[in-house]
Amino acid sequence: MRLTRMLFQASQKVTTGIVGLPVNPAARTQLIGLYKQTLDELKAKIPEKAVYRQSVEAITTYRLKVVEENEDPSLIEKLINSGQVEELVGQAEDEIQLIAKMAEWKAWEPLEEPAPPRQWEYFKKAALTE
Repeated sequence: MRLTRMLFQASQKVTTGIVGLPVNPAARTQLIGLYKQTLDELKAKIPEKAVYRQSVEAITTYRLKVVEENEDPSLIEKLINSGQVEELVGQAEDEIQLIAKMAEWKAWEPLEEPAPPRQWEYFKKAALTE
């Protein structure tokens, strides 16, 4: 019994190593709620055809699946590969706020004024030659 308790305590994160970011023992549960809220907000506020919605849905759905299937925070961090679980909570909260802003801005709608001719040409790549 004593050995098990020592191993359990050794596996618990003591610090994030980031000043001002405390360890969140309930990060997994919080992430599940935030990711579900993100998906709900997207469906309610952003049109299906918007590239922003498609991108955020894909990332959030993947992250939700990882968090639901794994209980070990270090494994979640490794699979998502975007920081510690405490940072992921912050990212999810920020995304929810951004969804509201994107809905306000209606970034998926056409420009009010057409872009000047050749404005986007510098993004074109040269043709590949074999």
